[in-house]
Amino acid sequence: MLELAILGFLYDSPLHGYELRKRISALTGHVRPVAESTLYPAIKRLEKAGLLARTTQPGSVAAPRHVLTLTEEGGRELLRRLAEPAERDISDENRWFTVLAFLRHLDDDAAQAAVLRRRLAFLEEPASFFYDGDRPLRAEELDDPFRRGVLTIARATSRAELSWLRETIGSLDG
Repeated sequence: MLELAILGFLYDSPLHGYELRKRISALTGHVRPVAESTLYPAIKRLEKAGLLARTTQPGSVAAPRHVLTLTEEGGRELLRRLAEPAERDISDENRWFTVLAFLRHLDDDAAQAAVLRRRLAFLEEPASFFYDGDRPLRAEELDDPFRRGVLTIARATSRAELSWLRETIGSLDG
């Protein structure tokens, strides 16, 4: 998720590390704060793989700033990851939001719709956070008001996303 966010934001424009960290935190920080000890090793891995380039520019006060730019190979890698997201990028809501934040960079409507269809298929599978054996429990079956709340909120969120997915897929297929 972190690497995808780095590639996605740099696809938009070159950034220095601090600005990149702020943007990633705005996208995912409420769930997974981005620490420097996590971000900079990821940047170095992507740079070593030839997906990013680093240039040094004079700082506005004193210290030089390292500006990160996506290479052509980095752009291709971003588009590959968007077109063929891993299964956990489809099933994990936070990872899904990261894919969704940059899916516009795929300039092929059919490819975008294919990714959305994978998420739609995942959401249409019966599931729950709570089970009776192998059977998923519904909110109405629970006495615990807090667990019932979890399922009620999840159902409302899921319905909204399903509606958006169907509408957007229809528009892309249009």
